[in-house]
Amino acid sequence: MHLLVVEDDDAIAMPLAEGLRRAGFTVTRVATGASALECASSADLVLLDLGLPDIDGSEVCRRLRARYTVPIIILTARGDESERVLGLELGADDYVVKPFGMRELTARVRAVARRSNPSAEPERPRRIGDLLIDRRTRRVAVAGVEVALAPKEFDLLSLLADDAGAVVSRQQIMDEVWDAHWYGPTKTLDVHVASLRKKLGDASRIETVRSVGFRLRSEP
Repeated sequence: MHLLVVEDDDAIAMPLAEGLRRAGFTVTRVATGASALECASSADLVLLDLGLPDIDGSEVCRRLRARYTVPIIILTARGDESERVLGLELGADDYVVKPFGMRELTARVRAVARRSNPSAEPERPRRIGDLLIDRRTRRVAVAGVEVALAPKEFDLLSLLADDAGAVVSRQQIMDEVWDAHWYGPTKTLDVHVASLRKKLGDASRIETVRSVGFRLRSEP
């Protein structure tokens, strides 16, 4: 999938583009609204910042929607409800407030793409050693044997598998698997990790990084 990132701040745009490329996307980055209007025709989805130096992002969104059917996700620090409503009314398909997690963003990109093109080829199962994770069917198998997981266990495993070998912080897991506004005990995460380890048959598959979070071992 070819993404057009419209962001004038290099400090944000460069790591954002790199993170999206690591997630498997092709990325073109532009820094102005005028460039966005020129390049959008070749993109599968546009990630649009509102604070652009030449044309306000809201106006860019309006013009893009008038010209193209390409999906648009607005990325902005403007988190007021009125701003979100305006963006959606102008034709944006989703609205993500900065700061955001890369996994949340990639999940939103894929979700918007699926809604915009439901006939597109479904995401293929992910294989890590003898572990197979199929997001489309929400099934997991170890060495060819299916493992029954609870919904949150599957979401947790799927999140860790997005970047196997990388550490995912406890806070990020709570935000993305549970809810950014979760007020329950974080001990629930440890309970789910323990259950997941038991069901996968090898406790060392999910490693604890003390005082940080967890990672899924990338090698069998």
